[in-house]
Amino acid sequence: MLADDHVVVREGTRRILEDEGDLKVVGETGDGAEAVRLVRELKPDVAIVDVAMPKMNGIEASRHIKRESPDTAVLILSAYDDDEYVAAFLEAGASGYLLKNVPGSVLVDAVRSVSAGESVLHPAVTRKVLDQYAALSARRPEDDLTEREKEVLRLAGLGLSNRDIGNRLFISMRTVQSHLNRIFHKLQVTSRTEAVTEGLRKGILKLGDISRGNDG
Repeated sequence: MLADDHVVVREGTRRILEDEGDLKVVGETGDGAEAVRLVRELKPDVAIVDVAMPKMNGIEASRHIKRESPDTAVLILSAYDDDEYVAAFLEAGASGYLLKNVPGSVLVDAVRSVSAGESVLHPAVTRKVLDQYAALSARRPEDDLTEREKEVLRLAGLGLSNRDIGNRLFISMRTVQSHLNRIFHKLQVTSRTEAVTEGLRKGILKLGDISRGNDG
């Protein structure tokens, strides 16, 4: 099933696919809502979906398609390789993402692959996905400490009690303890002393932060 609001693109895609003896286009449409209806009715093996379509964009259409016909593989054929589009479509359950500049033979191979349960990504998209994973892998737990958590850790390093920290920051003791619990979890420690030590080791705290006395 083809879903693209450009008639010329649909016609060209249909010709490329139906030149293959084992592929048949069972339906086509120019809007996302109709794409969902056609998939519900026709149960195609593969739905080739564009990003920008009237009535319902490709991302929402893909979500509905996968919800209503889980066995239909969604293959995105798009002019856009923006990170947000790629991530949104993969989260929506798409099995493949190709750019419209691919040769016809690549599209044909991709249709066969996603129909067989495999995943297919355009090389440019693959690089973006790998870059995103690399960035996530490079993140350290301490990078996720909020500014308030860093402030609580600094005050804990000064030796202040939960009550004193709460008074200093105008928050309750329970809130202070919640911040500390999250700090312990993120730094993978079990005590204030370990948290302060890790904070110093990882550069979250500096010696000057915890050596200014309780009036700092």
